[in-house]
Amino acid sequence: MSAGGSESISNGSRILKQDDSNLTSLAPAYSPKAEAKRILHVLCELKEELHLPRNLAELMKSIEFTSQYDTIYFPIPFKETETVAALKGLEALVVVALANLKYGERTRKVEVNLERTTCFLFQTYLSTIGGLGKYDVGVKARLKDTDLFEAQSDPYRRMSANLYATKTPNTYFHIHGSLEASTTLNMIGLPPYRRDLKTINEISDCIESHVQEFTLEELEAKNKDLRQAGVPALKYEEFVSMPHGKTNVELPPWSVTPLEKSTPPVSLPHDAPGEKPRVLSGIKILELCRVIAGPVITRILAEYGADVLKVTSPNLPDVPFFQVDVNMGKHCTDIDLKSADGREVFENLLLEADIVVDGYRPGSLEKLGYGPSALKELALKRNKGYVYVNENCFGYEGEWAYRAGWQQIADCATGIAWAQGKFMGLDEPVVPPFPISDYGTGAMGAIAALTGLYHRASSGGSWHAQVSLMHYDLFLFRMGQYSDIIQAQLRHRQWKAFFELRHNHSVDQVSGTVMKQMRLQYPWLFDPERYRERWESKQWKAEVSVVKPVAEIEGLKVEFRRASRPNGSDKPEWIFPDDEDTRLL
Repeated sequence: MSAGGSESISNGSRILKQDDSNLTSLAPAYSPKAEAKRILHVLCELKEELHLPRNLAELMKSIEFTSQYDTIYFPIPFKETETVAALKGLEALVVVALANLKYGERTRKVEVNLERTTCFLFQTYLSTIGGLGKYDVGVKARLKDTDLFEAQSDPYRRMSANLYATKTPNTYFHIHGSLEASTTLNMIGLPPYRRDLKTINEISDCIESHVQEFTLEELEAKNKDLRQAGVPALKYEEFVSMPHGKTNVELPPWSVTPLEKSTPPVSLPHDAPGEKPRVLSGIKILELCRVIAGPVITRILAEYGADVLKVTSPNLPDVPFFQVDVNMGKHCTDIDLKSADGREVFENLLLEADIVVDGYRPGSLEKLGYGPSALKELALKRNKGYVYVNENCFGYEGEWAYRAGWQQIADCATGIAWAQGKFMGLDEPVVPPFPISDYGTGAMGAIAALTGLYHRASSGGSWHAQVSLMHYDLFLFRMGQYSDIIQAQLRHRQWKAFFELRHNHSVDQVSGTVMKQMRLQYPWLFDPERYRERWESKQWKAEVSVVKPVAEIEGLKVEFRRASRPNGSDKPEWIFPDDEDTRLL
């Protein structure tokens, strides 16, 4: 049924009205707010492994988790909102620790709202440009075309990144053409383009029929030979029993370790005269990332006042619409690091940088001479430490650490997709809705970066932070799924279309189906004013609407300085005027 204009939702067994208490009520014993607080305690108990500030126990007394309904919004068996609310709480506590270094010791109340957290986890689907969202007709004309190889705009090529059944019975493989598509399509015997296929079902059936010509082992071998990002869909028990899973399952969810301890402490820069307190004002961050998880790390740091310069190659593609959201608060420039001129420009920027965030395949920047070891030497040379943040798919230890990957790849490898299918009553994996693991990993990366900055300010040295999509997923499993009773309640809220989703429905199809339902059930999440802010963006030449920062911290300004802009909009320099864009809401 169509979601537009409807006042009720059919789940196949009954009609749920918008005012039905079953849309928000849960088993009496369960409170997402209380669970978020519990998970925060779990994280703080890892303070030694995560190198967190030592006074967290005292700082925790000032945090409050709030919620309008104290309910679960996503039709997912994992505690996504609760886990990320806890992460956002920890993020805020590390910011308070930094504020105490910068402004002096004082108690600061912290509020983390679970509705804002929920919006954060699918905020790219809530963002708009010129009033148009991700699925709206005409939005493409508003964007800069960075889809250089049509891996997003051509539906056939887009479906080269999807989950399909294999020749091996009851097994599934998520092929992934990344942002290029042709290599993966050729890998399974298909041409790079099929203009004759008109519908998404025709495309899916065509690609799946070719994937089914190969066993799981054959696909793994082909995928490895061609360095593609594909992966088998494994159950959690399978993943943690294989060598890579065994290596990583007991590791902490992220790491922060010293690169060198010789450089002196670096105080946080003073705020400009007359400016309200922004903890990261004057901190310079170089971002070398694409798509979502890595850019979310720096988007969060921009909320606290940092100057973020996103560096992309003019020769590499990126997803056009995601830039509306993840580029908030930043400047964006193109630099070709493989050219002599580009390297000279980049190295001049590096001399002034405080934090570098690297979201590329492991080893890529090392080959260009800009990895953690190179920055350690540069730190010693300039006598000022760096914080280097790596973000990847499969972590940094184990046999799969070298592999490229994206959110759906991590979700399929770790067992998230199989758990989602089981939750839906299926005996097959289904990718969850929305890029939630991307945003959760981004939150982890921001905490790690802030922690490194705290240690640089308090004790000196250079610090290396490492986060991954896989470790976010493993932490979700560690925090546990909802009880059978709560999962049954969540299933009872869903409409018929949700239960018709299958393994070969794309993340866009799954997300679109869920979003239509959520818009009807929980209209307050989609209120254009309650959890969002609007800007007139000079570079987009349009109004953009994005989700507000999640955490509120007493006495600190937590908000963006500027709107988003397309990749490559700015000069490669550390000049960041405050009057570029106009905030409307």
